[in-house]
Amino acid sequence: MSHYDVIIIGAGAAGMFCAWQAGLRGRKVGLFDHSKKIGRKILISGGGRCNFTNIHAGPQAYVSNNPHFCKSALSRFTADDFISIVKKHRIAFHEKKLGQLFCDDSAEEIVAMLVGLCKSVGTHFQLDCYVDQVQQNQPSGFEIETNHGRVTCESLVIATGGLSIPQIGATGFGYKIAEQFKLKIVKPRPALDGFVFQNKDLAHYADLSGLSIDTIVSADGADFRENILFTHTGLSGPASLQASLYWDNGNPLSINLLPETNAFDWFCQKRKQGAKAEYKNLLAEILPKRFAEKFCSWYQPQSMPAEISDKDLQEFCEKLHNWQVIPLSTVGYKKAEVTRGGVDTNELSSKTMEAKKVPGLYFIGEVVDVTGQLGGYNFQWAWSSAFAAGEYV
Repeated sequence: MSHYDVIIIGAGAAGMFCAWQAGLRGRKVGLFDHSKKIGRKILISGGGRCNFTNIHAGPQAYVSNNPHFCKSALSRFTADDFISIVKKHRIAFHEKKLGQLFCDDSAEEIVAMLVGLCKSVGTHFQLDCYVDQVQQNQPSGFEIETNHGRVTCESLVIATGGLSIPQIGATGFGYKIAEQFKLKIVKPRPALDGFVFQNKDLAHYADLSGLSIDTIVSADGADFRENILFTHTGLSGPASLQASLYWDNGNPLSINLLPETNAFDWFCQKRKQGAKAEYKNLLAEILPKRFAEKFCSWYQPQSMPAEISDKDLQEFCEKLHNWQVIPLSTVGYKKAEVTRGGVDTNELSSKTMEAKKVPGLYFIGEVVDVTGQLGGYNFQWAWSSAFAAGEYV
């Protein structure tokens, strides 16, 4: 039966980074994963180029039942710290937008870097490894039974991620371990994914599939200025994905369709100019024609600006700036980039990521109830939380 100082279950971003940090301290580390291929989620991220961090990463970009929990880890290992490692390994990268950093070439470079770092400190990789049972040995340490035999360790790190993208191997293993040791779980749910329209709305919106509009989407007080994209079943696009992190089932989305234009003033100006076109044709000057026609058919009779009162015009314009949509749901784990919720942060030390009630048991990365916005924030949480644990395991 092999013994390690540290066993990390999950050879993804957080798991590999933690293994390296622990190895730098001279710890003997075993890194186990049920997949036959390392870093599958890293490889598909960012369209295959891995949006590995965000230069604006800070607590304000994260959602958690305890919004203060992430502050310690994020402050001790920052985006700049990870960028310096990427530069040291001569991986070319660029800022796409809004502080989002991507590899110039391929996400494979990030995986290769992490694997190399782990091997440089003697990390033992065990792939195609399924954990059947975890037991805590008294007075300390753990015994783990796998399809490759039994192993023991002093410290056990759970870095298995959430439920998102099950087609590449995501499971609820981390939550199962937390529950085994009687740690509370914040109910997981898919996040950073699109929305599905209610059945009654599908007929209205179905023929808009493929349209993209620059908007501000608001959900639960959070606002995002990016595009929405109509699909055959609902809404996607970066603004929708961001809003899904804050949205609760049954609540409306508020969508400002004209963030750069005061609609009322614009229509009044058209009226002064003696515009003879119908609203749908005027609106098509500043919104996609298909959408303008559809929107006017819902909210405005076929008329010209001169034919309605200022009050009616104001009400119509308010709908353009505060279009209310109540989705049926988000698309779900199959498309969601991350899982919101997870191991309750009140159960963990924000300094070490160790379970307060179970000495030697650590949780890092997506399995924890800390979820970042779209754009590299979740990778930064993986690096930061892994660094925090790696300093102590």
